[in-house]
Amino acid sequence: MSSRPPLLLRHRSVLPGFHLSLGVALLYMGLIVLLPLAAVFATSSQLGWERFVSIATGAQVVASYRLTFGASLMAALLNTAMGLLVAWVVERYRFPGRRFVDAMVDLPFALPTAVAGVALTGLYAPNGWIGRWLPFQVAYTPLGVMLALTFIGLPFVVRTVQPVLQDLHREQEEAAAMLGASRWQTFRRVLLPTLTPALLTGFALAFARALGEYGSVIFIAGNIPFKTEITSLLIIAKVEQQDAAGASAIAVVMLLAAFIMLLAINLLQAWQRKRRSA
Repeated sequence: MSSRPPLLLRHRSVLPGFHLSLGVALLYMGLIVLLPLAAVFATSSQLGWERFVSIATGAQVVASYRLTFGASLMAALLNTAMGLLVAWVVERYRFPGRRFVDAMVDLPFALPTAVAGVALTGLYAPNGWIGRWLPFQVAYTPLGVMLALTFIGLPFVVRTVQPVLQDLHREQEEAAAMLGASRWQTFRRVLLPTLTPALLTGFALAFARALGEYGSVIFIAGNIPFKTEITSLLIIAKVEQQDAAGASAIAVVMLLAAFIMLLAINLLQAWQRKRRSA
């Protein structure tokens, strides 16, 4: 009598075998992610190096880089701080309307970005509901661009930090308080080291998302060349002019910048995990 276990018991994984699962996963990633990115690089390579540099470093394009990266960075930093606060309130406190506040966090995910842009413009335009009462102008300025990027980036930080807060036990904070630590010391030495990898991940996701944003920005930005014109708009303009190679050249710069930023964040997270485990 054979002692081998039944066939269903020999395969502990519910999904197909490793080789089949790996092949399907790589095929899917290749078709959805790698193939479009490779097409962008291949199209831009038709220009030649000198033409590529000329397009990617033009005065108007550089001005759009400055606005896009600067506004994205400021929006991501603001979302990192405020996203931590929102996640903390939602996870650590019980109050009427808590579920409603938690659901509102996901609203930028579900709301079409063009609708968000129209709504923000209606609110913050010089004759808008809020803009008419402000002593400074928000719409059609770099501040308006940052506002739109902040709107679409907040959920990335909140949803990244929330699971970590769920796993944090309050006993650690209580133990620190019993040992005489102040609230700031407890946050800096007990909570922040645990939250930092999640905060960095949320920051990277919000920053990368802001770099490629288009719909929510074009309405409130006003698209003034050298002032409120974002890089995504220049790419769209190149495509409309039937200049696919020129659009790809600008897109390659944005792709490389986003990749370098994500790589740096991942390396920093790996260094922190290694430091904590040492």
